[in-house]
Amino acid sequence: MTKHIFVTGGVVSSLGKGITAASLAMLLKHRGYRVAMQKLDPYINVDPGTMSPFQHGEVYVTDDGAETDLDLGHYERFAGVVCSQASNYTTGRIYSNVINREREGGYLGGTVQVIPHITDEIKKAVASLDSDDNDITITEIGGTAGDIESLPFLEAIRQFKHGAGENNSIFIHLTLVPYIKAAGEMKTKPSQQSVGILRNIGIVPDILICRTEKPMQDEHFSKLALFCNVNKKFVIEERDVANSIYEVPVELARQEVDLKILKLLDLEPHDLDISNWENMVERVINNEKSEVTIAVVGKYTSLRDAYKSIYESLDHAGISNDSKINILMVEAEELEKSDNFDLISKADGILVPGGFGDRGISGKLKAIQYARENNIPFLGICLGMQCAVIEFARNVLGYKDANSTEFDEKSNYPVIDLMLEQKTITNKGGTMRLGAYPCTLIPDTKAAKAYDNVSDISERHRHRYEFNNDYREDIDSQGLKIVGTSPDGKLVEMVELIGHPWFVACQFHPEFKSRPLTPHPLFNDFIKAALNK
Repeated sequence: MTKHIFVTGGVVSSLGKGITAASLAMLLKHRGYRVAMQKLDPYINVDPGTMSPFQHGEVYVTDDGAETDLDLGHYERFAGVVCSQASNYTTGRIYSNVINREREGGYLGGTVQVIPHITDEIKKAVASLDSDDNDITITEIGGTAGDIESLPFLEAIRQFKHGAGENNSIFIHLTLVPYIKAAGEMKTKPSQQSVGILRNIGIVPDILICRTEKPMQDEHFSKLALFCNVNKKFVIEERDVANSIYEVPVELARQEVDLKILKLLDLEPHDLDISNWENMVERVINNEKSEVTIAVVGKYTSLRDAYKSIYESLDHAGISNDSKINILMVEAEELEKSDNFDLISKADGILVPGGFGDRGISGKLKAIQYARENNIPFLGICLGMQCAVIEFARNVLGYKDANSTEFDEKSNYPVIDLMLEQKTITNKGGTMRLGAYPCTLIPDTKAAKAYDNVSDISERHRHRYEFNNDYREDIDSQGLKIVGTSPDGKLVEMVELIGHPWFVACQFHPEFKSRPLTPHPLFNDFIKAALNK
């Protein structure tokens, strides 16, 4: 029988529930348990796919094509769990399922209500990961205790625990214990009030994890235990880490949080060995052998979470290469306005990430031209590859108005375009290529060498437009070589510039498969090239 852990948050948002949940999953996996994870989000969008990165951060994509919350990136990076469509449910998705069932007569004319129909659908979502191959499911509830939109989710998990029976599910509440500088004191009252909100609806946390800036004293543990009705040994301090978020699992292991969870779930406490993770953290802390500066020229750089997986992947490659990564977040529109290249001239490497829409495209093209002409290592991702093709067609082939039909449907040289079969689909969502697709690499290329000369790889996609095969021969013959395609050869997946120290671009999103212990090959090789610049 699958056991369940529910992680809620209180006092303020952005406390790091996702990192905490992922850290716990990592520790439980290293104790020998099979763990699945999911995020229940209270917003009404059916999924994050159409949400602005400025509001929501990046959209994380799974192998099976789910467009999900960025916390699923933490789940996969920290714990190595494989996320899927069942790993992210929103209020919109829950209500959509219930409404569709009602329209089909599934409720036999009965009145459809939040309780029991919406809460039953949420419980069904929680149970969707139950299987003989899964020992523990960790479910993170988005939002903060007290948010009106979270109430159906909280009621559902209360019911779920009631029905699961003793020792089969637990509640973990992540809360804030703030330090008031003017008073010189840490305050437990916000946490007491947050737990009080949960207790009012019938949820009593089994474990209280306290985010703090300063070390908690015994009096704080005692007060929180007494007024939150939590056993004192299950009040955990989660102090801000000094160097890297990857220190969080080590700190939680030091306080034996995983052992306490296993005790509450009545599971055997198998031995724990996280020496490989501790060694990685040690490399992060002492990463002083070299430094490299990477300019990320994007459309959403004002919000760091918009390129969360990109920045994490660069850090992973930095760890592997014993190098500190300095990231220049360059807004593409600012580069458009500039008459010179001061914003990127100090970069050892230039990365152009994905995105949608024509805003900032001229700035991205400018950065790519600079990297191409000045032998600066370059990595283009998704839209970054499409821009590399457009820039090459314009400035090397002389196709002055070369463009993507996403930006200019009347271009005389639509080097990026929808595939023919996509043009007949009226629903734009149906034209997206989402999730994992295979790619065949051309031997003896930089791309193939980055992947240790394997011929076949699988990478995750999230895009609509493709390299236009009508221009394939022109572009390839002039030096921007096609080095990766779909197995049938119809779709261009990777290009690289012949004669350049390192100029590689891919249609897929490699950042979604990078891990702190196993950096993605393209990021790893890109950083190596930048270090050798």
